[in-house]
Amino acid sequence: MLCGGNISFRRLVPHQSTTRLKGADDCIPIHSVIRNRRIWTGTVIVMMIGGCVESQSVLHPASDDAAAITRLFWVMTAGAAVIWIMVFGAAIFATLAHRPKSSERTAEMVILGGGVIFPTVTLGALLVYGLGLLPDWGPSDAPDITVRVHAEQYWWRVTYESPGGGEVEAANEVVLPSGAVVDFVLTSPDVIHSFWIPPLGGKMDTIPGRVNLLRLRPNVPGTYQGICAEFCGDGHAFMAFEAHVLEPSEFERWFATQQQPAEPADPTAFLAAGCGGCHQIRGLVEQGSIGPDLTHFASRSTIAGVLDNTPDALREWLHDPSAFKPDVRMPGYAMLPDDELNAIVAFLEQLE
Repeated sequence: MLCGGNISFRRLVPHQSTTRLKGADDCIPIHSVIRNRRIWTGTVIVMMIGGCVESQSVLHPASDDAAAITRLFWVMTAGAAVIWIMVFGAAIFATLAHRPKSSERTAEMVILGGGVIFPTVTLGALLVYGLGLLPDWGPSDAPDITVRVHAEQYWWRVTYESPGGGEVEAANEVVLPSGAVVDFVLTSPDVIHSFWIPPLGGKMDTIPGRVNLLRLRPNVPGTYQGICAEFCGDGHAFMAFEAHVLEPSEFERWFATQQQPAEPADPTAFLAAGCGGCHQIRGLVEQGSIGPDLTHFASRSTIAGVLDNTPDALREWLHDPSAFKPDVRMPGYAMLPDDELNAIVAFLEQLE
């Protein structure tokens, strides 16, 4: 029951045909309900506005595949709206039309045509249209670049295969050349994840024990937001990454830089804290393979896909990673003295 001032509402008790007055202890102030409604309304509005952000919206396509998905969305929305109008229009006509009984035949025909035949034909046409958008890549169509994405709780290991036979490993970001056909080879060692960059195309699951292939062709340079689209644990909402689409010449320069080993630096503090047991830095620390490769860590735009790559943010991340990614498997280093933590931060900031 809602109570407040001179206004009150009585709740109908389930499974009973009469109302029952509840005691004063069961009253819910009406101003509380109004406040909660405002909160929920505000939350919905914020979520809708957030969905309009171009960097993470399939309605702002940056590839031919995403453009096809956008067209499919609008066509399906229009078809659903027309079906809804016809079905409900037929039902309202049959229910409210004040006509002689001789018009029952007409009402039946309206219901049959508007509620059965028309939806069936329209849905069939939408199905044919949707099937026509399936990719037509043949087995002989070789990609311009292959990127292996290994999804783990709660980060992305990204390995680029060089046409010359070499490999470049990065983490929590994807860098692609515009206009190139890119094959993403998707795997996972733990649970099901889902790789999705909305402005660049559809999503594809990464399934333990299985290799899935997703082919995209980005054609608009820019930075886009990627996500894991399959619930995978406590840190799922923070399993984000950025996708940078570069001009071909800029991508070639980036790739050449990434192939180089790390610049000479002193890894003493890094190794003393045990970081080398999980992280590889080509040219300096070679044994780690559990965590992300940090060879060119300072050139990345984010830390773990969730923080801007700044010294202050890095210090906070090292202090307590679980504060930013629940259930993350990286331990925190809050026990380290400030000078040792600062030395690790300074070392990592040199890895450009």
